[in-house]
Amino acid sequence: MFVSNCVLNLVPNKNAVIKEIYRVLKPGGHFSISDIVLEGNIPEKWKQVAELYTGCISGAIQKKEYLDIIEEAGFTNITLLKEKKIILPDDILSNYLSEEEINEYKNSNVSIKSITVYAEKPAKDERNCCEPGSKCC
Repeated sequence: MFVSNCVLNLVPNKNAVIKEIYRVLKPGGHFSISDIVLEGNIPEKWKQVAELYTGCISGAIQKKEYLDIIEEAGFTNITLLKEKKIILPDDILSNYLSEEEINEYKNSNVSIKSITVYAEKPAKDERNCCEPGSKCC
């Protein structure tokens, strides 16, 4: 079993981390990860704000991409256990956005979400991959 809470979005190469989790889990093992994901695009200037990065927002990726990375690594039975929208208070937003930008953000389709994902490593890997340690899987 592997458990992680709001760490992967701080890692630049999420694909490599998920592949490594797959590699080290025993066949039939599982993981549960809580993390922050996006639906839509946050304002570009947020990506340069250290507080938003350490707050797990500016390092987040799109929810679909996050789940696709897990599936592409070979995990099965991928289940979204929890999903909750994160509302950023105006006093936080006003540190980074003008009043006009805050209204634009609130009226957009952008959504910051906390999710908890469960997935399993199959008891047998049927992907016809190369030998362990090779780079093709």
